Amino acid sequence: MSVTIDSINQASGVIAGHVVRTPCVHSRTLSTMSGADVFVKFENHQFTASFKDCGALVKIASLGHDERSRGVIAMSAGNHAQAVAYHAQRLGIPATIVMPEGAPVIKVRNTERFGARVILTGETIDDAAVSAHLMAADENLVFVHPYHDDHVMAGQGTLALEMFEDAPDLDVIIVPIGGGGLIGGIAIAARAIRPEAEIVGVEAEMFPSMYQQLHGLEVKAGGRTIADGIAVKTPGKNAIPIVRDLVSDIVLVSESQLEHAVQTYLEIEKTVAEGGGAASLACLLAHPERFRGRKVGLVLSGGNIDSRVLSMVIEHGLVRDGRMVRLGLEIPDAPGVLARVTSIIGETGANIIEVHHQRAFSNLSVKLADLDIVLETLDSDHIGRIAERLQEAGFRVQPVEPVSGSRTV
Repeated sequence: MSVTIDSINQASGVIAGHVVRTPCVHSRTLSTMSGADVFVKFENHQFTASFKDCGALVKIASLGHDERSRGVIAMSAGNHAQAVAYHAQRLGIPATIVMPEGAPVIKVRNTERFGARVILTGETIDDAAVSAHLMAADENLVFVHPYHDDHVMAGQGTLALEMFEDAPDLDVIIVPIGGGGLIGGIAIAARAIRPEAEIVGVEAEMFPSMYQQLHGLEVKAGGRTIADGIAVKTPGKNAIPIVRDLVSDIVLVSESQLEHAVQTYLEIEKTVAEGGGAASLACLLAHPERFRGRKVGLVLSGGNIDSRVLSMVIEHGLVRDGRMVRLGLEIPDAPGVLARVTSIIGETGANIIEVHHQRAFSNLSVKLADLDIVLETLDSDHIGRIAERLQEAGFRVQPVEPVSGSRTV
């Protein structure tokens, strides 16, 4: 089988009524922010919260009786895992999923909840793939690859059918790239439906494997990224020529840009996106001039993110936006001084979250003490006014630093 618009249309019939027909809707605020006319395809509304439902079902539905009785196995960082486990359970097929040891807890638990046997091994998807292939051979299981499979790619291509149904005159579709199955399917469908539409791919800077492959560079990918769902070192062989022929550009986005996009979806669209799922928005916000004045479709590919990671993203965002700050002060070590400092801060309208008063572990005179205060503030200008008021009161304010565990952008 090779992926064509006909096979994508057939895949659409297979998934109809069995996966969520997610909306692709206009975002007024994101349009204003970017200068483009922005439409968001909310694949985080799928039952397993990612686009992987589509491709997994098309592949599993293609299996014969003997293959179903043997059981299926897949490797995944989490989204494909949940999709395979869910549809296998729904169709009464035993499923084994091999996931990296660092896979998000929410994805591991959800996969187990769908009745799959979960094996955690290796640091990356590629490491997990080695174990999965060995287990498939040893136990005679049917391998359901997350992207290097034409049935899967055809299923992912149905997103383009739905996007053009909701927004027929899209000029650009921005798509996250992991193994390439999603962008490959979308590119094939888009070429058939609206040949003039541009397809732009996005990868995390730590995992630029498709970019490096297409530019003849040595593939060097790795690291701890928030975009675990697209952290792929070896893109699918079937996707590489499609991306080369049909995708106009691949943009690399940083961790801070990915975090900002997750936060923006949360605050603007009131929706949860995982790191990889927010990659298309990260691309748009990082390069607004590239898309200004055009009708742009963003694939929000998934929303499976650990609450702990999401809370850290929010905290980083507050620091980045000047809404949370840590001030360091040198104060006289005397009664009433701390009360005076907090009174001044209160008068400026800031909210004190945390106070750390340090005597013993300080290089200051014994007559002085270090005071670290974490504040909720309005913006960077507000921070400046607070520092100015404290300095006018005679306190030496140290350079503003990010909250511990965060970083400035």
